[in-house]
Amino acid sequence: MTARAMWKAVLGFGDTRLPVKLYSAVEDRNIRFRLLHADDLVPLEQRMINPETEAVVAFAETRRGIEVEADRIVVLSDEEREALEPEASRDIEVTRFVDPALINHQWYVRPYYLGPDGSDAAYYAFARALESRGVEGVARWVMRKKRYLGALRAREGHLFLVTLRHVGEVISATELEAPAGRELAERELDMAEKFVKALEEEFEPERYRDEYRDRVAKLIELKAQGGTVEPEAYEEKEAPDELLELLEASLEALEHA
Repeated sequence: MTARAMWKAVLGFGDTRLPVKLYSAVEDRNIRFRLLHADDLVPLEQRMINPETEAVVAFAETRRGIEVEADRIVVLSDEEREALEPEASRDIEVTRFVDPALINHQWYVRPYYLGPDGSDAAYYAFARALESRGVEGVARWVMRKKRYLGALRAREGHLFLVTLRHVGEVISATELEAPAGRELAERELDMAEKFVKALEEEFEPERYRDEYRDRVAKLIELKAQGGTVEPEAYEEKEAPDELLELLEASLEALEHA
């Protein structure tokens, strides 16, 4: 199935302007259940209820507010919130290019593809230049009334745009408690390195399916055909207490795999 563009924009850096199309690079494949009435399996509706009067409240009678302290709520009208929204734009502005190692994984949110929109030669020339330099662009844009920050990267002649979290959303590792415990013995460190080396190989994404989703889908199909299934028994394995014992057991399992 041919991918459909979800948004059109203009990628800009310096005096250069490249028309592009934005495509989602991931797909939500969660199985969504409907909430049903147990007696007759009729789908239920969600309604807004005033907990004090138990009366159903129409959406037109609602307001949005934030509790700033106990028993004090600040209410913002639709007009006040709309006045704070960023100005609509089709521009994706690249502000700088940086070493990819400077953007840690915890900053990443959602990936998108950027495809050419009528200027293929310029698009692929820029993608190749970006890839050969080994850098990523830091970009800002407005889409659907929200301002985004992202990392622009290139791979195999194509451009990717990954939305990033903003400052204040990422928790620094310095806020965690420092690891405590005894000094590791040389043999333990050596064994740990051997274990890591034994598992080094190419990343093969096709090996990592959503097993829970597959089981749910299989059960739904089976029940739809009138069948039944017995739940699988789960046996919890007991982990060794000592690190060395754990590593030796892991290496032995790999050797016999």
